[in-house]
Amino acid sequence: MTLRVLLLLTLFPLSAVSAPLPIPDQGPALRIQGSNTIGAALGPALVKGLMEQQGLQGVHAEPAEGANEQRVIGKTRQGKTLTIEVDAHGSSTGFAALHKASADLAAASRPIKDSELVDLEPLGDLKSPEAEQVIAIDGLAIILNPRNPLNTLNTEQLAQIFNGEISTWEALGGIGGAIHLYARDDRSGTYDTFKDLVLSRRGKPLAASAKRFEASEQLSDAVSQDPQGIGFIGLPYVRQAKAVAIVDGDSQPMLPLNSLIATEDYPLSRRLFFYLPPTSHNPWAKALVDFTQSSKGQAIVAANGFIAQRVQAISVEPRPSMPEDYQAIAREAQRLTVNFRFEEGSASLDNKARQDVQRVVAYIKGHGKLDKQVTLVGFGDIKNDPERAALLSKLRAMAVRRELVKSGVVLRDIRGFGAQMPVAANTADEGRIKNRRVEVWVY
Repeated sequence: MTLRVLLLLTLFPLSAVSAPLPIPDQGPALRIQGSNTIGAALGPALVKGLMEQQGLQGVHAEPAEGANEQRVIGKTRQGKTLTIEVDAHGSSTGFAALHKASADLAAASRPIKDSELVDLEPLGDLKSPEAEQVIAIDGLAIILNPRNPLNTLNTEQLAQIFNGEISTWEALGGIGGAIHLYARDDRSGTYDTFKDLVLSRRGKPLAASAKRFEASEQLSDAVSQDPQGIGFIGLPYVRQAKAVAIVDGDSQPMLPLNSLIATEDYPLSRRLFFYLPPTSHNPWAKALVDFTQSSKGQAIVAANGFIAQRVQAISVEPRPSMPEDYQAIAREAQRLTVNFRFEEGSASLDNKARQDVQRVVAYIKGHGKLDKQVTLVGFGDIKNDPERAALLSKLRAMAVRRELVKSGVVLRDIRGFGAQMPVAANTADEGRIKNRRVEVWVY
């Protein structure tokens, strides 16, 4: 490829580049490794979408040499074959493959760890906005056999169940005798997420009796066939099992509903990522990232059962547990399916939020709501000072306002509700981060 084409690919989005992507003479055009949650179906579907957009014909996926490995194959009009490899053995394997230069793009169902960030430092900053790409939102569903009468569990109970401290259904007020545990394997980002959100937060390891699975589908089917079974799974893999509502701290019980996962309020929601090394010169890797973030790519995300990053307005039913002023907003306005969240001590938008600003602006402009039709509602975590939480909740909303004003949005109002209406427990940093959020409401 010429230097001129490389520069074009770097400076402009794929849609602005007229030249088609190059077809290598030998070997795969792109190698993706990592998360089974992404690689089982979503990754190959996104690859197919890109290849078809590029004009390739007869695009199809076929099994590769190993389990959970696929090749997506297509042909140019001139009859030349192009192959993209997708290996799905768990998020950690994607980062290891980047380190060994055996992959061009890592798929992960959890954020990159600090240790991995250090190992991959020669490839550039993988936490930079260009490198860390949130491609979808997923929710970990806690699944039971459909005949199990329980409908709600809290995160403390989940930790005790999967640690083995609670070992019978009767101890939870149910029936059925001994609890049978089903879990993903150690290399899985799904397991890492469950471990981080539920087990490690309470200093509990997974019980050795848990039956482990590399494939999500197999785990879900096993639970749906075992009246005493319980497992955790990515949202698209609930299949024939039954998902229960989850409570975290003082939050309301929440089912893994699309709207609650889109805003990341659901306690076991998570982000799915592509990690593209800043030093990458593979045009197919950059093109796949750009395609995934496009409207076509996000439609593929939704079609595969995940939550697309498409901004929509939803009605919220006022509840007595809500502050009266919040109920008034809910009665008059609709909430957008996006939340802006903040790290401790920071009002800087994270990588997802930067892209969400553009999505929110596009929605506001597309629906004619630029002039005083938008209210921002901020929340914080209580810590030891409710007044400080109230102040910070409004300051964070003002940080979002600054970004929206740059695009010509004139706000109707900015409200701060402090530590009210928590969506997660305030006993751990992760929960406090979830509670520090800004909602967007449109009239």
